[in-house]
Amino acid sequence: MTDIRWATFDCFGTLVDWRHGIGTSAELLFPGRGEQLLDSYNRHEHEVQAESPGMRYREILAESLRRACRDAGLRLNPDDASILGCTMPFWPVFADVAANLEELRAAGWRLALLTNCDNDIIGETQRRLGVPIDAVVTAEAVGAYKPAHHHFTRFEESFGATRDRWVHVAQSYFHDMVPASELGIPRVWINRHSDGSDPSIADAVRSDLTDLTSTVQAVHAAAVSRPPRG
Repeated sequence: MTDIRWATFDCFGTLVDWRHGIGTSAELLFPGRGEQLLDSYNRHEHEVQAESPGMRYREILAESLRRACRDAGLRLNPDDASILGCTMPFWPVFADVAANLEELRAAGWRLALLTNCDNDIIGETQRRLGVPIDAVVTAEAVGAYKPAHHHFTRFEESFGATRDRWVHVAQSYFHDMVPASELGIPRVWINRHSDGSDPSIADAVRSDLTDLTSTVQAVHAAAVSRPPRG
């Protein structure tokens, strides 16, 4: 299995428009307040995941939304707290995903998702990506949320992935670039929202998935040519 080249991806934010999904779902409950609730939700999700790493992602979504509504002084009906988990399988896939993932597969790379969500959610989401996925590691499976290292180590142990045949591609600096850097995994930062964080932590930075295959190939070639760590 060590001859296989793997490209792993975060799903929500990288392949699926996570911000659109949360903002639009919040608008259904509170018209005109979606953007405000999205910003507040983003702040709370990190803390909820850190407080309760074993909590199912549907409940992470619900609790983060409850806290965002509390901050905004909005009354959230108890039954409505589940809206994000219910709509998540229908959140839109970015337009640049299918063609670029298909090109990467055609170049000989296997594709995997390392995702901070539940098994059933990612199962329903995969059908919208338009490209076969070879492996999936979820937060539900490992009992932790990135930026903890569990997704990466589980993937490595399960599929025999080695640093010279593995490139991680993701949008989130906090959830993905930081832990991949700590673990020495070659990485491509898809900086879709012009995040001002230090780009030197990544091996390559792109604003979207355009030229994904050539970027992954270049990062892989550079990783192979580097001397082993330590």
